[in-house]
Amino acid sequence: MNYQELGDKILALVGGRENVTGLTHCATRLRFNLKDEEKAQTEALKKTPGVLGVVVSGGQYQIVIGNDVNHVYRPIAEKCSLTQDGGGDRQKGEKKGIGARLIDTITGIFTPVLPAITAAGMLKAVLSLMVAFKLVDTAASTYQVINFMADAAFYFLPVLLANSAAKKFGCNPYLAMMLGGMMLHPNFINMVTASKESGEAIRLFFIPIYNASYSSSVIPIILSVWFMSLVEPLADRISPKPIKFFTKPLLTALVAGAAGLAVLGPVGYVIANWIAAGVTGLNTYVSWLVPMILGGVFPLLVMTGTHYGIIPIGINNRMTTGFDTIVYPANLASNIAQGAAAFAVAVRTRKAEIRQVASSAGITAVCGITEPALYGINMRFKTPLISACIGGAAGGLFMGLFTVKNYGGGSPGLMTLPGYIGGDTLRDLMLACIGAAIAFVITFAVTFVLYRDEKEEARVPAAAETDASEQILPVWEDQAASRNGMTVCAPVKGRLVPLSKVNDPTFAEEILGKGAAIIPEEGNYVSPVKGRVITVFETKHAIGIAADTGAEILLHVGLNTVNLQGRHFEALVKDGDAVEVGTPILKVDLKALREAGYDTITPVLVTNSMDYAEVTAMEEKEVASGETIIKII
Repeated sequence: MNYQELGDKILALVGGRENVTGLTHCATRLRFNLKDEEKAQTEALKKTPGVLGVVVSGGQYQIVIGNDVNHVYRPIAEKCSLTQDGGGDRQKGEKKGIGARLIDTITGIFTPVLPAITAAGMLKAVLSLMVAFKLVDTAASTYQVINFMADAAFYFLPVLLANSAAKKFGCNPYLAMMLGGMMLHPNFINMVTASKESGEAIRLFFIPIYNASYSSSVIPIILSVWFMSLVEPLADRISPKPIKFFTKPLLTALVAGAAGLAVLGPVGYVIANWIAAGVTGLNTYVSWLVPMILGGVFPLLVMTGTHYGIIPIGINNRMTTGFDTIVYPANLASNIAQGAAAFAVAVRTRKAEIRQVASSAGITAVCGITEPALYGINMRFKTPLISACIGGAAGGLFMGLFTVKNYGGGSPGLMTLPGYIGGDTLRDLMLACIGAAIAFVITFAVTFVLYRDEKEEARVPAAAETDASEQILPVWEDQAASRNGMTVCAPVKGRLVPLSKVNDPTFAEEILGKGAAIIPEEGNYVSPVKGRVITVFETKHAIGIAADTGAEILLHVGLNTVNLQGRHFEALVKDGDAVEVGTPILKVDLKALREAGYDTITPVLVTNSMDYAEVTAMEEKEVASGETIIKII
């Protein structure tokens, strides 16, 4: 995939850089703050190759990319002079409801720090495994070192959150981190300890300071940085210009620091304890209720992009009580269920196109990233989505009934199951595995019963681009011919080479299917099989043909030639045309392509290779147009 090109196209379709006031990304989505969302061309974006979907929710314009989101984010951020922080703009003039602004703020603050929290949680999980299998003793220095490495992100969480909160609120991130440092300073901690023992209050002049410990806290620093964002402009306004460089940070740090330690920090500390008490109450009386509901509705939250508004509750639970029994266990059940739904579709479908997408999306989902499964399969066919909600609720119910505890966080899935290791036993890990299995089995069974392939003839996907985003051609369903002993002929005269010699991993690694490639000597291309033309791409660089025998053939002229937008290509057929072996289908000015710097190598792929026992290319040699180059069994 050409990330620069995709980024440029997305930026243009959201209204250009002048319409972007903020940008961040999570595991699979670009999250824009736009001045005017009406300028964004949503339908065009949905049809853009490389874009899985578009969601407008929570005060953000979200574009679902998938696992490559970070690569697409970079060129857009560079053009807009943004960083992974929400843009540093307070989005003046945007008219959003309180709920939308709240979700946008929470997402912008927590998304950048999730990698650090995930790394810390996984380090803890690895350490617990090492102890459980007696690979390391808790008294050993190795244990102590890894333990403080893992604790660092949790202990200094206020500093991490201060940075992202400052960027979201539009104030100085270094002064904000200074506030976090004030809350965690060893002298302050010692003073709090001494005050609790002696009963004598800590005072800043005449202002009493609450005896609270802010390590691993969440809400206090966010409130303090928000207040700092109000103080900083005022300090700027009242500071004399000649000495503003000194007085502005002095006033900001002094006023915001005092307010944070005396008022806002304690308020946040009390709120966090209230939330923890509420969670304790739920676990005592109806531990099954919230995990069951969340397990069922999490796919809907992901669809609207509001799931990041829930995650901080789980983080706060772990920071205050040491574990989370609500958000992360429910999310684990939901993610596993979405993967199970995709796997069931892969098993049930008779369409190679859907099978390949569903299999890949299922693996990604059970590992913790569900958007490819959600947008590519479950939402598309509806019944898998319903099944995932049912299975997720069942898994969440089990997790809640047994009060399964998550100690480590991370993106809930198989890869983060070690995050359920804590205490002296593996109880929570075993129960989490059982809950995940319940979600998987129920979802798979319900999907397998409910899912049916759509009845459609030659559904043609949107125009594709080259590289990894190239789309697989659909099955031509009206095939009666035998599938034994089929051949594919050379579409052009040239040198036959194996796909491994194609300088593009999408072809070389047979991601789109098995086949061969030809280094062409001339630009007159003919049909390699008898059948019907399914797709002539708008850019004319690729043609898909469904053979009468059932094989699906993709002819792709050159690498990255989609960028030429059809220049130097002349299509001689159109969608639906019947062709014989040797029927002229395409004329290409190979000289012009080479002068423009493009590789003219032409992959010839059997895109439904999985339907056959064997797809074998002939040995490397010179071939004439019409000569057999691929055999299919």
